[in-house]
Amino acid sequence: MEILLVEDDHELAGSLGDYLGEFGYEVDFARDGRSCLARVQQQAYDLIVLDVAMPRMSGFDTCRQLRREQNHTPVIFLTARDALPDKQEGYEAGGDDYLVKPFEPQELLWRIRALIRRGSPRQPRCAKQLGDLVIDPVSQALIHNGVVTVLPALPFSLLSLLADEAPEPVSRRKLETALWPDGDPPDSDALRTYIYRLRQALGKPYGNDLIRTVHGKGYRLAIPY
Repeated sequence: MEILLVEDDHELAGSLGDYLGEFGYEVDFARDGRSCLARVQQQAYDLIVLDVAMPRMSGFDTCRQLRREQNHTPVIFLTARDALPDKQEGYEAGGDDYLVKPFEPQELLWRIRALIRRGSPRQPRCAKQLGDLVIDPVSQALIHNGVVTVLPALPFSLLSLLADEAPEPVSRRKLETALWPDGDPPDSDALRTYIYRLRQALGKPYGNDLIRTVHGKGYRLAIPY
């Protein structure tokens, strides 16, 4: 089982990592929320242990962003904030458990075990082939004629949604609902922004517009043969 521990207290992070390692867990570390978001774009984890009070980006905001990016990895918050409204904010942000500091490492271990038992282990996901394109969900990569393009989590989710319906168009509303299931997009141009970023990422390697706008119907993935 692989755990991402996000904690800006290096001494605490080190001691927890050593403790969990004794029980067979592989622990990776991130120092803050932004580092956490970068890590999960590169690798899938079974569970995230997430400190709340961190510089640059709080644990609550980090968890909200994870959920917006369709990352549903279980999250345990670590925090000294023990008031009921704080706990409510944590659960509403998408957290699965909430552990108040100070705590004994054994309690964190018990909670990790309980969450992992409750959820199913990660299942191997198969690559999807569309014409000359291969979309690999494990590496979050698009492969075409030997060219590999690795995408961040949300653009890859967008590409996967288009691939599921290809070559038919997918409506803007359907894409927005799938990408932001817990509420409206962060702004009115959010989908257009991610479509633009996806086109930019795919444009140079592939030399053609793989993401097509279909007037009045949405967007579609053009399959090269």
